[in-house]
Amino acid sequence: MKRLLALALVLAATGCGSETHRAAPPAPKPKPAPAAPERPRQCTVATRTLGTPSLAYVGHAARGTIAYATPGGRVVARFGAENVNGYPTFLGVLAERGGCGVARWYRVQLPIRPNGATGWVRGADLDLEPIRARIEVDLSRRLLILFRGGRRVFSATVAIGSAATPTPIGRYYVNQRLVPDDPGGPFGPGAIGISAFSPVLTGWAQGGPVAIHGTNEPWSIGHAVSNGCLRLPNATLTRLFQVAVAGTPVVIHP
Repeated sequence: MKRLLALALVLAATGCGSETHRAAPPAPKPKPAPAAPERPRQCTVATRTLGTPSLAYVGHAARGTIAYATPGGRVVARFGAENVNGYPTFLGVLAERGGCGVARWYRVQLPIRPNGATGWVRGADLDLEPIRARIEVDLSRRLLILFRGGRRVFSATVAIGSAATPTPIGRYYVNQRLVPDDPGGPFGPGAIGISAFSPVLTGWAQGGPVAIHGTNEPWSIGHAVSNGCLRLPNATLTRLFQVAVAGTPVVIHP
């Protein structure tokens, strides 16, 4: 009897055997170990060539820019938001330098002397745009060919520079598109300015820039008679003007 009484007292003390009891609280969960601090992402700065025969890039310097011989080095040229003709500043883009998806610098073609000049501008200064057209000029055949997306669109005979004032060979880009006040004048309905200058007419206005334009002398087409510019029949120039936007590469072969 004494043993039964003692067992009852133990059960009563622990709550066992009673009709109501309280569940034991869950065991505390172990706290997770603190996460290791993230290591800063390592970015390798590298230079990458941009563009293919069917795709080029142009940079719009809406606020102007400064071109350097090397990234952050000697100043080569300064450009405002517009050129002397009031046309927005565009630069043909050849390569980018940066890392982690950020272009810190762009290597660009410059519309200055000497022909073919290049420089580096800060990535933040340019808004990049893709260009799918390309113009090839064969001086020996006096032939201009327009490509779009790598495919030939049309070709046309042009007038080229004379022996005394030759058309400069090299790789350039369309840096301005101008519409003359008189469509019946020497430039026809339009002039597509390129980043090239006459190799001999250094005293001309604006340094002797070269352009592809129409003409009021249609007989000159196919002949070496210009001051270095490339002349097209007016109807063909109008057609080219619609496609050759700022930044379009222009390659002039001998």
